[in-house]
Amino acid sequence: MTCADRSWTDEEIEAGRRLFAGPCSFVAGAASIASLPPFGAPEIAFAGRSNVGKSSLVNALTGRSTLARVSSKPGHTRQLNFFDLAGRLMLVDLPGYGFAQVSKSLKQSWQDLAAAYLRGRPTLKRICLLIDARHGIKDSDRETMTNLDKAAVVYQLVLTKTDLLNPAAVAQALAAATAEATRHAAAHPVALATSAATGSGIPELRAELATLV
Repeated sequence: MTCADRSWTDEEIEAGRRLFAGPCSFVAGAASIASLPPFGAPEIAFAGRSNVGKSSLVNALTGRSTLARVSSKPGHTRQLNFFDLAGRLMLVDLPGYGFAQVSKSLKQSWQDLAAAYLRGRPTLKRICLLIDARHGIKDSDRETMTNLDKAAVVYQLVLTKTDLLNPAAVAQALAAATAEATRHAAAHPVALATSAATGSGIPELRAELATLV
């Protein structure tokens, strides 16, 4: 199961496949607002708690295993990483929030950078807010959602690591995420369930993001 309230046509699935099958390359790693690349193509950002699977999802969407560096150690992504998808879409991998084995001051600097980017980027079309399906929505996720509501930045809940749950548990997690989304003004009403390991939900997420191009 990938979504409880949305179905995609064959044409939408194919449009998403074609978009993400195009050339994709690393553009920049921004450690400060001053080092952000100039405005250009529409941007999709991937946010979530540390070790939720942001880099793995970017790799799965683009069909590449090493585009975004993946680590089992929380806090691996320490800057905003930009990936150019055939000049049509920019994918942005954000530093994780929550647990990371770094100093409190460094963790705060990452969060401040991500917050400044999310508030002031006119090319940002949507944030995929990733939720580990095994653990559900945490207080830090709700805090992020509230901040995004205040900033009027549209975000969509995307469950990750669903391959580690049975179908009934995935359905339960998806229903909980969908219910949570209805309580937030800037949340997209459709939550998605994905697995970077098996590819489940990846075609549907591609199709959804292709509508923003």
